Parts: sequence; C-alpha cells; structure tokens
Amino acid sequence: MGKTIVVKQIGSPIRRPEKQRKTLIGLGLNKMHKTRELEDTPSTRGMVNKIPHLVKIIEERG
Repeated sequence: MGKTIVVKQIGSPIRRPEKQRKTLIGLGLNKMHKTRELEDTPSTRGMVNKIPHLVKIIEERG
C-alpha cells in the first residue's frame, strides 16, 4: 500500500441529503467519531472534499 490518510467522522448524517450519507458509507464511515485508514487516491480525496463538514483528515502517512 502506498500513501494513506486517516479520516475521522465528526458530523452526523442525520438530516443530510442522501448523496452525503452514501458518500460517508462509501468511505466506510457510519458512526460518530469512527476512524478509517484509506488509500490516498484522487477519488478518496474527492469524496472527503465533498463532505468536509462531516469528516476530518487526522493524519497523512506515507
């Protein structure tokens, strides 16, 4: 695995549009304060940039 980023969910998907909920699920997040280590690809970065109010990049490794 190359570069990775650690993403943490900081916002609730309650009362959010369906697209934002599905983006969270696509990142592997569904509960508050859950973290995931994901491969640093343009598609992952794009998903994170679509919902900056719901997720936060904790650290970048690589």
